Amino acid sequence: MTHALELKQIRKSFGSVHVIHGIDLQIEEGEFVVFVGPSGCGKSTLLRLIAGLDDPTSGDIELQGKRVNGVPASERGLSMVFQSYALYPHMTVKQNLSFGLENLRMPKAEIAERIEHAAKMLQIDHLLGRRPGQLSGGQRQRVAIGRAIVREPVIFLFDEPLSNLDAELRLQMRVEISDLHAKLGNTMIYVTHDQIEAMTMADRIVVLRGGRIEQVGRPLDLYNHPANKFVAGFIGAPQMNFLAGSLAGGVLTCDCGLVRDVPFGSAGKVTLGIRPEAIGVSLDGQGDEVIRVENYEQLGAVTYIYGAFANGEKLTVQHAHQIPLKRGQEIGVTLPTGAFHLFGEDDQAMEKSR
Repeated sequence: MTHALELKQIRKSFGSVHVIHGIDLQIEEGEFVVFVGPSGCGKSTLLRLIAGLDDPTSGDIELQGKRVNGVPASERGLSMVFQSYALYPHMTVKQNLSFGLENLRMPKAEIAERIEHAAKMLQIDHLLGRRPGQLSGGQRQRVAIGRAIVREPVIFLFDEPLSNLDAELRLQMRVEISDLHAKLGNTMIYVTHDQIEAMTMADRIVVLRGGRIEQVGRPLDLYNHPANKFVAGFIGAPQMNFLAGSLAGGVLTCDCGLVRDVPFGSAGKVTLGIRPEAIGVSLDGQGDEVIRVENYEQLGAVTYIYGAFANGEKLTVQHAHQIPLKRGQEIGVTLPTGAFHLFGEDDQAMEKSR
């Protein structure tokens, strides 16, 4: 089977600094794949290697079954949308859209047709006579995406394209890029440090850390079945709670005081992971344990509670309703066993024994 993109043992070093450590990855035709991870994890470097803007130190890059190591970026059939938009300020929107096609000596009629199609799709057809300095951030981003569309690439590459936009516009553009993928059907690879963008847009997410792949999977698979503590903490907002403990004879004993029978057979030190939204709240102190409220955020439809157990360990709770709170009060919390994730001393997820 031929893949849209295949990376084989890709490594990248800058002098003595090793940035990418032997990555293998296959991306299929029409997929929307998101590279996500903290700053410095290598996601943008990996995208530049795919684009042909940098060369791998070793390993092979294949596009539709053909090795493209050494092939210039302009000949790979890819289009890249940058965080900075990279528009020519002295050109109109129409000129920015046509510039790359003119360099390819494409017939003027075809250029005009492609520009009209892209401009209508992105609702920027009324902006074709303006220059980038006369556009809002969202409009500039649409022009940058339009410039990629008119090239009709094999794969679209997006390098943190929404990071310069405000929160409301980011949400709008997320929806528009997802709609664009549905309309065009092209393969898209999208880089972000924002796990919410990854969760809402991706067919598959590639979680990176330190130049290595931690896990690849569909958004809800990563959310429900994280391979390790890092992925569990990175995917999901607010972040998963982690509580120290030990396991022996199927009994989990946490340092915070929680003791529970669990379907895990191993023994030794463990970390209990539980997501904030899985935890129940009782103002009358009923529940598995009691926490002291240190802070809280009331957002109307949801309340975030930041508390601490008697031993000082922190617990974040996401409550799906409005609830009267004050700092320093004690509330009961219920931690359902069915929502438990256990991680061993190596931080890898533990499998249930029954």
